[in-house]
Amino acid sequence: MSGIGYVQILKNNHSFRRLFIAQELSYIGDWFTVIALFILAGEASDNSPLAIAGVLATRSFSLAAMTPFTGMLADRYSRKGLMICSDLAACLVLLIVLQFDLLNNLSSVYFLAVTMVAAKSIFDPAQYAYLPNICNDEELLTANALGSGGWSLALGIGASIGGLTIAEYGITTALWIDALTFLASAICIITLPFGGPDTTERESMSVKIVTKEITDGWKYILTTPDVRRLVIAKALWSSGGGAQIFLLILIGMEAGFGDIAAGIGILFMARGFGSGFGPMAGRPLMRNNFLRPYLIGLAVGISGIFYAIISLMEWNNLLLIMIFISHASSGFNWVQSTTLTQERAGDEWRGRVAGADFLALTLMMGLSAITAGYILENELLQLREVIALSALIQIIMGIGWILLASPKEKVIFNLEKSLVKL
Repeated sequence: MSGIGYVQILKNNHSFRRLFIAQELSYIGDWFTVIALFILAGEASDNSPLAIAGVLATRSFSLAAMTPFTGMLADRYSRKGLMICSDLAACLVLLIVLQFDLLNNLSSVYFLAVTMVAAKSIFDPAQYAYLPNICNDEELLTANALGSGGWSLALGIGASIGGLTIAEYGITTALWIDALTFLASAICIITLPFGGPDTTERESMSVKIVTKEITDGWKYILTTPDVRRLVIAKALWSSGGGAQIFLLILIGMEAGFGDIAAGIGILFMARGFGSGFGPMAGRPLMRNNFLRPYLIGLAVGISGIFYAIISLMEWNNLLLIMIFISHASSGFNWVQSTTLTQERAGDEWRGRVAGADFLALTLMMGLSAITAGYILENELLQLREVIALSALIQIIMGIGWILLASPKEKVIFNLEKSLVKL
């Protein structure tokens, strides 16, 4: 596995550096809007847990519905072009919302959530599939770890500053900032090389061809166990993790870290910094063939354990550390599963595999969040009890991976180790 350092790849791989900068700009702006959507949903519904969960669920379900199609696009068209179109579309949507003052009820909040996710559903599979086009095998793990760290840093900065900006200057200012970051991201991506699949023998797109290519992608995943297991990996975390992201909002409202927007921003900052620290600090473990078969299950289980602690502890400053550690573990899972999937999927399939990967993740996140919101809305359980339940689900899923998937993964890594010796 890769020994390429973070500074080294940013210094030597100019294309990756430009893509990384573009992502950082866009991701930071994203969280200004996401925090704004949570606040707007709360204001429009008298802080209804189900309405707030609806923002996350709407984003998740929309992304789940779109990514099989947009993943197919990443295997058919310029991945660079798709990322540019995504950024410009998101910028345009925000400008229209701002110009016509469209965020005046809960339905409009959900509509903005859907339209922003529509752009994201184009960008993410294209970026996922594009990365191996500009990074060699030695660089890929480092690039993914740095990308995850960058996303997490952007989450920490964007959520905290976004929350403070909303508290001080209002939601309109936050949305303007996000629109400008999308434009800046598109300008950076324009300078990237083409990078993409060989489409010379592709048939013209039609409903029949689109359906066939999406179906072929799913057949490829289902008949390739080494890839199929990894597509499931993120879903294992999100079965409880989707609820936890939603629950962070409610914890932020109750924990007393100041203004509601600022409180939510602080907790999401801890989540973001943790998500970035985990894969970057844990990169040596990802290169250890003896440990690699077990790491996904361990990461999911550890993430659950720390949320179990959160459900029992007093919510003071120590809470931020618990959130940091839990999401460090989930970030580790993200990078480990993503890198292995990129390595094992053929380039002609990589976009569709990304679509399925995001589908599994976002569908489970949405189901998890809306279920937690329903339980709290109807007072079936208390907040701390729902947190504990989400943690228990993750712990069980982590143990399940270790018992069921790890033996098959161990065979792969042992084979890889043997091949290296030869």
